Amino acid sequence: MMPVKEKTTTENIDSNEPNLLAANGAEVRQPSSLNHEIRQLGPWFHNLHLPSGIQTAPDHAFGDFPAYKWQQIAAHLPDELTGWRALDIGCNAGFYSFELAKRGAQVLGIDCDPHYLAQARWAARQFDLEDRVEFKQTQIYDLAHSDLTFDLVLFMGVFYHLRYPLLGLDIVAQKVKRLMVFQTMTLPGEEVYATSDLALTDAANGLNNREEMHERGWPKMAFIEDTFGSDCTNWWVANHAGIEAMLRSSGLRVLGYPGHEMYLCEPDPDHPSCVATWNAGELLSATGQPSSQPNL
Repeated sequence: MMPVKEKTTTENIDSNEPNLLAANGAEVRQPSSLNHEIRQLGPWFHNLHLPSGIQTAPDHAFGDFPAYKWQQIAAHLPDELTGWRALDIGCNAGFYSFELAKRGAQVLGIDCDPHYLAQARWAARQFDLEDRVEFKQTQIYDLAHSDLTFDLVLFMGVFYHLRYPLLGLDIVAQKVKRLMVFQTMTLPGEEVYATSDLALTDAANGLNNREEMHERGWPKMAFIEDTFGSDCTNWWVANHAGIEAMLRSSGLRVLGYPGHEMYLCEPDPDHPSCVATWNAGELLSATGQPSSQPNL
């Protein structure tokens, strides 16, 4: 979710180019018309490969992004998603949403940036997927107020942008019925410390025993006070051990690693999150929902 300076909506796209009709009667946009609309909707962070062969960001600094990311996770998801409801968090221009819809899923894509949502809605028309994909402007925390659950959740490239990351993860984890693909920026290293329970290692010292927290592989996150990578929305960078610990703490089990900094997860009924059991009141209070706690 990269910041942009100019906001464009699909309502103010101007195109005077005549269109053609395909043999089946469907409208085919002239390449010059499409290029004009793409420029008006720019800048683009997703390089979409449109049915016409035109790309929305062919000179992307990251290469063919996010197509190469999708290639890493595609083989880990069912080829047939008919009957599945999917959630694409931080959907941007909708690349992942469209790929899931092409496999038959009904997809809800959410993002907080209207600029990217305008791109996504425009692109849905180009792909003729408007009946399978819906895009909404909302914050991740608003999911706590929805009764919807999803067979598949894509939670990619968002976690480190959250001011309140574990809250966001706790909320999302409760929406996952089958699978979640999680991806976030991480600290270097893949070490995992043997235990994160200090009481097991030195019960006598208790809270005074903190030296182990300096060990490589101890679950931790680095806080970014100002900017990182020229982006003021980057707040937290966790290490690999920290990501796995938070996923477990939110009631998820890691099934595999589709690619770099990616985690394929499923709900773990044997180890539910504390916010789904004895600590449910904290999540309810944090998300502005009624709890059993008395009002002040």
